[in-house]
Amino acid sequence: MLDKNKVSLGIAPIGWTNDDMPDLGKENTFEQTISEMALAGFKGCEVGSHYPTDPAVLKKALDLRGLTICNQWFSSFLISKPYEETEEAFIKQCDFLLQVGSKCIGVSEQSYSTQGMLDHPIQEGKYVMNDQEWDLLTTGLNKLGKIAKDKGMVLTFHHHMGTVVQTEEEIDRFMASVDPDLVYLLFDSGHLSFAGIDPEKVLKKYVNRVRHVHLKDLRKDVVEQSRKEKWSFLKGVRAGTFTVPGDGDVDFAPIFRILEEADYQGWVVVEAEQDPAKANPFEYALKARKYIAEHTGL
Repeated sequence: MLDKNKVSLGIAPIGWTNDDMPDLGKENTFEQTISEMALAGFKGCEVGSHYPTDPAVLKKALDLRGLTICNQWFSSFLISKPYEETEEAFIKQCDFLLQVGSKCIGVSEQSYSTQGMLDHPIQEGKYVMNDQEWDLLTTGLNKLGKIAKDKGMVLTFHHHMGTVVQTEEEIDRFMASVDPDLVYLLFDSGHLSFAGIDPEKVLKKYVNRVRHVHLKDLRKDVVEQSRKEKWSFLKGVRAGTFTVPGDGDVDFAPIFRILEEADYQGWVVVEAEQDPAKANPFEYALKARKYIAEHTGL
């Protein structure tokens, strides 16, 4: 069982409204989204594109429902744009997060990413960095991690399908190259499984460097269809690649056990982008909440 005094349970708004495909869930308002999160029993959430950009307005709405912000996605472009551009945006987002009570920022390197390309097969043609680009990425992230640390925050890095850090080899090289006191891992069970990587193996290796966890389940039959029919990442999302924990094929038992044995402290967050018209967000939030309660005690 996970310790309720050390581990907090959150959920991402991407099940209600999709940042990359605004037509998915466009009928779901910010107020409805966070109300249903609270009603389903979650204590926090990540930031969605439809959230208020005024930190005071956002914090008041969340406080009323007993919620807090636990993380926000940040797109870095360290290997394709001047470092200063990413740093400026990073500082601005850190300051916003601090105002709404979050101490974590989740960075994903989006240079040459194929995840948003509607006509690009997600399982083919991923960009591979050269040594110079590896140095730009890891050196830049160390600098950003120092900025976050000086603000009392942690920078977590999100390995992700279609990005320059997707494969097991890339994750290993990344973790060996960044400063462990400045850059941490955002562990995502769904993206590892999609990439054909055993989540248990990665978590066991790096659990002491994990500071944020995405609990994302995967439907293997949809992934296989995606591979055969050369679907884009977003087409797969619409078709149901991902789902909430306990509803797909990811084995969460070893994941929960490793987190417990390592005395993990921080947030575990349900993140399952689906088509809300096919998977009612509130219904699936309740399903995830029940499964996690039964298997972790949270």
